[in-house]
Parts: sequence; structure tokens; C-alpha cells
Amino acid sequence: MTKVAAVDQSGVLDARCAVKKLPEITAIFWIMKIAATTLGETAGDLLAQTLRLGYFLTTGVLFLVFLVTLAVQLRSRSYNPFFYWTVILSTSTAGTTISDFMNRDASEKYLAEGTSSLGWGPQGLGLGYPVGAAILISLLIAIFAAWKLTGLTFVIRDIDSLRGESFFWSAILVSNTLGTSMGDFLSDSSGLGYAGSALLILTLLGLLLALKYAPVPPNVLLFWLAFVLTRPLGATVGDFLTKPAAKGGLALGTAGSSTVLLALLLGLVSVAHAQEKRRVGTAAADVAPVRVS
Repeated sequence: MTKVAAVDQSGVLDARCAVKKLPEITAIFWIMKIAATTLGETAGDLLAQTLRLGYFLTTGVLFLVFLVTLAVQLRSRSYNPFFYWTVILSTSTAGTTISDFMNRDASEKYLAEGTSSLGWGPQGLGLGYPVGAAILISLLIAIFAAWKLTGLTFVIRDIDSLRGESFFWSAILVSNTLGTSMGDFLSDSSGLGYAGSALLILTLLGLLLALKYAPVPPNVLLFWLAFVLTRPLGATVGDFLTKPAAKGGLALGTAGSSTVLLALLLGLVSVAHAQEKRRVGTAAADVAPVRVS
């Protein structure tokens, strides 16, 4: 939280705190991000496949949920971990079904075991992972290009305007959808399997961590690359937890896995909320009025 100074009518210089809407990037941030993206994968599959609502209907419902949670976050006057991570979770869950709807079709190979059909509406555009990924990458580049033209910062801790936050959340939704496509491609079509795909992504994340201490590339670029890569990690871990043993998974089911992951995420968010309250309290205690002569 950045301190700034303001002079009131009595001539007192009051140090205040510039309110920020987004969190600091720490180790717990990335742990929560992976937990949220894994839950997004299992919850999206729970609604679309296990409950047989289908990709089309589930995508529509989850996109509306995203808009509602985003409105709450944008109206908030300060960083609230519950608001922030609810939007992250809604983008992860919606991203799962948007990706599935774009890339898949009604073929049996995409249906859960024992399922012959899904819910109302078209079940997928059948674009395939390469075409779907190309569309999403192009869209993400367009968002960043428009963001760059505004002159607003890409640094997450410095985003403090409605316009900047709108660009941020647009990029988050598209990057989570792209990450789902990448994870599903690695798990289903690359031949690496769930464990191999997760190991590959962890290796790439380790490389990005090492590059953080190099003079180039900039940390902002590393952050967004890591943000995209944590989504396919969540997708592969979610598939590993839920898919049947015959496909290399643990067969824990979407409902059970989602419940455990939700409890974990709620616990982490509660910790983050308590830390934020202590941080704000400490910052307020450190602020002392200064008389201007």
C-alpha cells in the first residue's frame, strides 16, 4: 500500500494510503492460483459432464456468474481477497467450459464414462485444440495491444483504475481459457499423459522462476507467462484427480475433488484476508498527522 500526503483545511499534513484493488505477488498467491485453476477444471467438468448440463448451457451460466463477480470486484473500493479470488475462480471455471465448447464436439471420446449425451444446446464447435488456441492467443495479443495503447501499466500491484482493471480481468479470462486448451491438449493429445504434462509445465515454470533473476526479460512478461502456464497445470492436475484409472487418473470424481479443492481455497483465502487486515491495520498505525508550518 503506497503512502501519499494530503493537507487538510487545518494545515495538517495527513499521510494516507493509496488504496489498491489487486494483491501483491507472493508465493501464497501462486499456490492459491493453482488451487483456483484446478478447482475451475473440476467444477467446470462437474457441471458440464457429471451433471450433464452440457458445454453450451454451462458456459452461458458461468459467464453470467463471471460478470456478477466481476461487478462486485470492480465496485469494491479496496483489495478484498474474497472478491478477488472469487473472480479468479469464476474465470477459471468459465474458461474450462468455454475452451471445451470451442474445441470439442459431441463425440463419445469427449464424454464421461457412461454418458451418451449432454444437456441442451449445441455441445461444441469442434474447432480442435490448435485452432482454438490460435484464436485465443490472437485475442489475448489484441487485448494486450489495446492495453498498451492506453499507456496504462501492466504491473499488477500498480493497477488502480477501472479501465486498467477491466483490461486486467479481460486478459485473465482469455488466459485462463487458453490455459485450459493447452492443458487438455497436453493431457489428451500429446501422449505425455497427466503426470508427464504436469512435469513439463512445472519445468517451464521453474525456468521462468530462474529467469526472474536474470537482467532480461522483464518481470511483467514473466508474470503473464507464468499466469497462463499455471492454468494448464491446474487442468492436468484436475484431470489427474477426476479421470478414471483406465485413463491414468485417480478416479476421485469431480464432486469429491471439487469439494476438497474448494475447502483448500477457502482456507487460503481466509489466511490472505487475515493478513490483509493486519497489513492495513499496521499501515494505518504507522500514519501520523504532520503539522505544516
